Amino acid sequence: MKSLQLFLLHILLRKEVKDMAVVYATLIVKGKKTLEQVPALLRTEVEEIIEALEVKL
Repeated sequence: MKSLQLFLLHILLRKEVKDMAVVYATLIVKGKKTLEQVPALLRTEVEEIIEALEVKL
C-alpha cells in the first residue's frame, strides 16, 4: 500500500514540475525572468520547452 501511495505522489509531483516549467518558460519568453533565475530542478525542462517553441534567447 505504501508503494502505491509513493507512486501516486511521484506522478502528481511530476505534473506540478511540468506545469511550473511551462510557467517559467512563459515568463522567460515575455522577458520577465532569465534562464539563470529558473531553479536547477526545472532548468532542463524549461530549456526543452523554449527549444520546442523555437525561441531564441
